[in-house]
Order: sequence, then structure tokens, then C-alpha cells
Amino acid sequence: MTVPAAGRGTTTVAPRAVRRIAERAAAEALPDGGSVIRGSAAVRGASARIAVGVRLPYPVRADEAARRIRERAETRTAALTGLSVPRAEVRVDALSVAAPPPVPEAEPGPPGDEGGSGPRIRAQRRVPAAVLAAVGAAACGLLLVDVIAVRFGGAPAGWRTAVVDWAAARGPADTAVRIAGVGAALVGAWLLGCALLPGLRRRLRMAAPAPEVRAALDRTAAARILRERALGVPGVVQARVSVRRRRARVRAGVGYGRPEEVRAEVVRVLGASLPELGLRRTPALRVRVRRVDRGGAEDGIQDGPRNSGEA
Repeated sequence: MTVPAAGRGTTTVAPRAVRRIAERAAAEALPDGGSVIRGSAAVRGASARIAVGVRLPYPVRADEAARRIRERAETRTAALTGLSVPRAEVRVDALSVAAPPPVPEAEPGPPGDEGGSGPRIRAQRRVPAAVLAAVGAAACGLLLVDVIAVRFGGAPAGWRTAVVDWAAARGPADTAVRIAGVGAALVGAWLLGCALLPGLRRRLRMAAPAPEVRAALDRTAAARILRERALGVPGVVQARVSVRRRRARVRAGVGYGRPEEVRAEVVRVLGASLPELGLRRTPALRVRVRRVDRGGAEDGIQDGPRNSGEA
């Protein structure tokens, strides 16, 4: 006996199941660090419409990632449910930033120690190199043109004969020759310093997570961070901070409260903030506080110890 098709029963896929399938299919196409926030599905007859909200890692091409997720959700949902999916929506609801790897804390070394191994970051010296190359190229070019002209029967250039005559008429005791020699020596010493010294004195070396990685922090940025931390201490209304390789100097103005208590709190806060900068050699902290009245005048000073190991 054959049962008519209309009497064999029907198979219904619930919208909840379609939503779960769409969410799982979208998760399969997410880049590393992404996640599905929520999804929705509506079923009408033999077709379904799905929508998925996702969180993508930053930085990422949102349009390309959304296209891959939409195509994956459409094909997988249609294949697993037997429904046609004429429309699928993907909404990028949030972006997530991966946490940076932890930086090992820098331990203060003895005076004169640079802390850690590895060379410093060296300045590129582009301007001195460009000036030296331009002057050398111009001088060699002029001399080469004159030598070629003389070689083909022409007369020497006037500037070359004038230089030769001037040098022949003056000896080492001449004032002009001495001045020119001193100038040449100074320029040579400057060029030698550019070649040998690393430069970038306004940058502080940072502790790197790997030997092949080199990083530096500008002194102004470090001073700005410490100044913001100092101004956050109750009682501090003014703050001036300077950071160098071996020492961080803080001058704080106290508007209210006992200066010795405010100074102790500044020392505690900044002492905990210095290792957070990630420097290879943590500078010693020196804090000076002054009483500041409402008119802006300063009265009295409290200074800290001068040893390099504590504030």
C-alpha cells in the first residue's frame, strides 16, 4: 500500500535550531580572537532568514571578515537544515584588542651599569650623511670635469689655479691656514662622533621581551606619565617632572594637607609607576615638595634623600 505524499507527515526545523546552527557556522569562519555575540533566525515555509552579531579582533578588515562569515553561515545553514537561505545578515557589534605580552620588570643596576645586554638604538644621522655625501659628490664632480677638460686640451679652470696659487703662497704659519686647519679638525671630530656615538639621548632603553627586539621610550612621554600620576595624589596641585637615564626628578606643589604625608604618598605612587614604564634600567626617584598657597606662591621645601637606590 502506498501512502500519498500529503499523508506521510512533515519535517519542521524550529527557528531556535536554525539560530544555533547559524551561530556555529559563523563561528567557524571567525578570525582568531573573534566570537559570536548573538544570533537570530526566522523560518517561513522552506526558507529561513538568519542574522548574526559578532565581535572581531582589532585590527582586521571588517568587510572581508563579514563577507566570509556571511557566506559560511548561508551555505552551512542551508546544507544542515535543508532550507533555502536567501538572506543572511552579519553585524559587527564590537571590536576586541588582544592584550600585549607581559614585559619583564627591569631591575635597577649599580651606578654606571646600563642594565641588561644588547646594543643601544643608534641614530641614523641622515642629515650629516646627506650633507657630507652632497659636498663630496659636488667637489669630486667639479674636479673630474676640469681634469677631463685639461685632458682633451682645454685650459685648467680658474678656481683650481686660484686655489693652487693661494696654497703655494702661504705656509703652515699663516693665520688663514691655521684657521682652516682648526675648522677641518672640528668638522672631522664632529663626523667621527656621528659615526661612533649612538645618539638619541632623549630616548630611554626599554626592556624587550626577546633579544632581537629593541625598544625605547621618549623622556617626554615618561615624564608626562609620571606627572599625571603625581597630580592624581590628593594634595598635589602642581607637578614638574624630568626623567633621565639614571634619575627621575619630581617637583610637586602641595595645596592642602601636610607636605610630609603628601610627599610620602607621591613617593609610593611614583615608586610603583616607574617599573610600569618597562625601562631596562629603572631610574632612581627624587621627590621635592613645596607648599603652594591659593595665590600660586611657594613657601618652604621638603627634599628627599640623594642616594640612588631610593626616593
